[in-house]
Amino acid sequence: MAGLGYGLASALVPVVNAEAYAVVAGQRGGHVVVAVLALALGQTAGKLLLFESARRGTGRLARKLRSRSGSGRTAARAARWTGPIRRWLSRRRTALPTVLVSAAVGVPPLAVVSFAAGTAGLRHWEFAVACLLGRVIRFAVLVLPATLF
Repeated sequence: MAGLGYGLASALVPVVNAEAYAVVAGQRGGHVVVAVLALALGQTAGKLLLFESARRGTGRLARKLRSRSGSGRTAARAARWTGPIRRWLSRRRTALPTVLVSAAVGVPPLAVVSFAAGTAGLRHWEFAVACLLGRVIRFAVLVLPATLF
């Protein structure tokens, strides 16, 4: 159960590192599969919170970001990431692969993808399944070398 809580915390607080937790869990042995699944479930639950907050506050978030970018540099920098991601997430054939790759590889950042997916109209369950699958793949790949050596 610690993995579930740690996964949730790491999804919401950037300095809490889920990958390090997965590696340590792999080195300790025991129930590695349970630790990976719990960590992935916690991460997915946290990313769903980001997804839902973006979905419910789409207009407010955009207005707040516009009002805070005094010189426009912040908005331009954010648009470089969010523009292409929102386009990928708005198309049915690229939305789920984008979430899956982001969850498994980390590029583009899953936090950014979570917010963008909430504003792009992706279904909850589609986002959750792709995110969970990607996170399981990511943590399993990290744990595998630790369990073998």
